[in-house]
Amino acid sequence: MNAPVVESPKLVAALPYLIEQDWAGYTPEQHAIWSELVTRRMPQLEEHACAAYLEGFEQIGLQVDRLPELAKVSARLQPRTGWSSTAVSGFLPADAFFEMLAARKFTTTTWIRSRDAMEYTPEPDIFHDVFGHVPMHAHPVFADFLEHYGKVCAGLKSAEALERMGRLFWFTVEFGVIREAGKIKVYGSGLISSHGECTRVVEGGAGLAQGLEIREFDLEKVLDTVVDVSKMQPVLYAIESFEQIYEAAKETESRLG
Repeated sequence: MNAPVVESPKLVAALPYLIEQDWAGYTPEQHAIWSELVTRRMPQLEEHACAAYLEGFEQIGLQVDRLPELAKVSARLQPRTGWSSTAVSGFLPADAFFEMLAARKFTTTTWIRSRDAMEYTPEPDIFHDVFGHVPMHAHPVFADFLEHYGKVCAGLKSAEALERMGRLFWFTVEFGVIREAGKIKVYGSGLISSHGECTRVVEGGAGLAQGLEIREFDLEKVLDTVVDVSKMQPVLYAIESFEQIYEAAKETESRLG
């Protein structure tokens, strides 16, 4: 089903950070790194990623053997949900990031990690951003949730409120898990793109493994859970549907707005 045509808001805060992807400038080695990263992750994800992620991977046309061309990804994504994968120069300040989410433009870095950083890179690269995040943007409800999240955050002035909203993002967009046919499946980009984090979920199932507890999604607990980004996640929250997190974003808006 095609997404309705909606004119995107004009970017202001994010405008200085927008760049063009030089796809022709990628080297054979960089394409090979992308291919190796994807090849490593897909066997586990084919079994343990949620259906929406796997469908989105196919729908946006990601290739195993070459880095993605963001313009082509966006051309396949926009008719579905109105989202685009938009190249940026690096980390954006919060106001620019939220402005882009509210405009259905996902901030996408264009660099690819080096071979000596295959297991982990402290800054998001195109593998984390596109492979980890963008397939989920093809899911209509998740796409609506993410846009609404950006609009809510763009309107918040309190640092405390923004921190609490950040926890909702962390336990959904970054480290979200969903229950499908009685099994725990991953959809958050931090789990999709990280073999180590994902393996803990796989081994834990619906219980406890290697210090990881998977709890039922509870908005109050999510908003109260302090995040330590330097450590493996001790607690994750399993949702039953993507409608659940869309409603959670609306509920959080009413509490914090």
